[in-house]
Amino acid sequence: MSPETFIQQKAAAAILSLYGTEVAETSLQVSVTRKEFDGDYTLVTFPLLKITHSAPDVTGNAIGAYLVAHVPEIAAYNSVKGFLNLSFSPLYWNETLREIAGNEDYGQLPPTGRRIMVEFSSPNTNKPLHLGHIRNNLLGDSVSRILKANGNEVIKATLVNDRGVHICKSMLAWQKLFKGKTPASTGIKGDHLVGDCYVAFDKLYKGEVQALMEAGMPEEEAKRAAPSLREAHEMLVKWEQEDPEVRALWSMMNGWVFEGFAETYQALGISFDKVDRESETYLLGKELVQKGLAEGVFEKQADGSVWCDLTADGLDRKLVLRGDGTSVYITQDLGTAERRFAQYDLQSHVYVVGNEQDYHFQVLKLILKKLGFDWADQIYHLSYGMVELPNGKMKSREGTVVDADDLIEEMYREAKRTSEESGKLADLNEEEREKLYHMIGLGALKYFIIKVDPKKTMLFNPEESIDFNGNTGPFIQYTHARICSILRKASVAFGASDIPASLQPSAKEIRLVKLLGLYPAKVAEAGAALSPAVIANYAYDLAKEFNQYYHDTPILKEADEAVLKYRLELIAVLARTLRSAMDLVGISLPDRM
Repeated sequence: MSPETFIQQKAAAAILSLYGTEVAETSLQVSVTRKEFDGDYTLVTFPLLKITHSAPDVTGNAIGAYLVAHVPEIAAYNSVKGFLNLSFSPLYWNETLREIAGNEDYGQLPPTGRRIMVEFSSPNTNKPLHLGHIRNNLLGDSVSRILKANGNEVIKATLVNDRGVHICKSMLAWQKLFKGKTPASTGIKGDHLVGDCYVAFDKLYKGEVQALMEAGMPEEEAKRAAPSLREAHEMLVKWEQEDPEVRALWSMMNGWVFEGFAETYQALGISFDKVDRESETYLLGKELVQKGLAEGVFEKQADGSVWCDLTADGLDRKLVLRGDGTSVYITQDLGTAERRFAQYDLQSHVYVVGNEQDYHFQVLKLILKKLGFDWADQIYHLSYGMVELPNGKMKSREGTVVDADDLIEEMYREAKRTSEESGKLADLNEEEREKLYHMIGLGALKYFIIKVDPKKTMLFNPEESIDFNGNTGPFIQYTHARICSILRKASVAFGASDIPASLQPSAKEIRLVKLLGLYPAKVAEAGAALSPAVIANYAYDLAKEFNQYYHDTPILKEADEAVLKYRLELIAVLARTLRSAMDLVGISLPDRM
């Protein structure tokens, strides 16, 4: 039971006893006491004056005195202008710790019966995953974990963009410039080789445009007339016509990319329950277009194209079908959304997509509403800020990206260097050390990205990301390892039953129990906001508070066995909560470090 709920129950009983009036417990306003006042939690008494017919302080003092006299968990009170500040007794904090310690699933909220799909990653098969994809994947995976902890059934989905002219550009460059090279013949990871093709196409294309401009052609005309771009569009037409040679090349190169993606996903600890490919879904939605035409939601132009006029809704006109009958991206999204809600009986669908697509999802929801789908209101766009470098934005065509694989390897090397310099792992075998290096490196990378609120654009500074001090993943990992070391050295057994009601916790111990008590509320807050940053920063606060406690409290030197057992159980619960919280953001914590 949360402190707020506890006070609501006891205060409702006090009001009934003092004034003979029943009040709904949930109607009572309770919050953490402000720092400038004495107390742990505050009951707002202003709304009660119509029941008590007394001044605010008189009402507060009467309820406070009753609670202190009848509720042993409440030790003191003070009433200030309509706010009743209550202080808990050691009994309350000890009962709270015992309750937390006895709940192995602490932080897991009750089942809601809701089924939610979270779509994330959704890469293009013309380049490897880069830093921007890492943020998307880490957000999507963590949000999925958090929503599950909030009692929901969660389906992790991805829609791979494996067709289109951008894919054909890589295919064309491979034909023209790479002379049959393969991942096996070059030793280059498949997605990287295809990404090299994409960069090579852009270089070829720009050279052609420059040549046409030097020959006197205007720039815009030159961009449209460049031979390589024309060939890429011709290849796309052949693909849609299922030309066997084009399809065979497409299948081969996509296969290289999928194998590369699988390696990167495995390194990041990412998996999916449902994988769709655009090549299999791009025709979805055409039936919806016909439905919309019949119902007057859409209108057909003279050239055969179909549009949805959203100007009355403050938006623009949106193309939903080209004049030649081919789909556009939103056509696919309309059809995919309809199929997913029907197939999985979803109560909600979360799209993890960068904020440059805000308008797209605004249009998607509005069109679905116009088509009569009430569940359109249950579509949520987790719009996150872009990842920028100190020298500007990343550009895949120009090859100026921070590659995901390279970044993961760099973090591993830095973790290895730092750990070896510490000299604390000499008694571990090589396999154990290698596992630890990867755990620390990945923890550093994930935490650096997750701790930033999703809505904010973030600046990725490689040097700062591998700083192993302060608000970092390795700091939390080291804190957990330190607690595990203390528990290994303990000479007595301990458990939840070793928390005596009469023991007087120190102020720092009460502070730790307070923080532990906030965990379920933080899980709920993170789920409501779709923000893993809430959990990441809570874990940091918990780790920081423990380290301050550890600095001032020689735990293993405590002579009183009852106090020693209490402290060991306290930090054991803290370690378990750290593991639970960090698991929600996809980070593992080592027992040694």
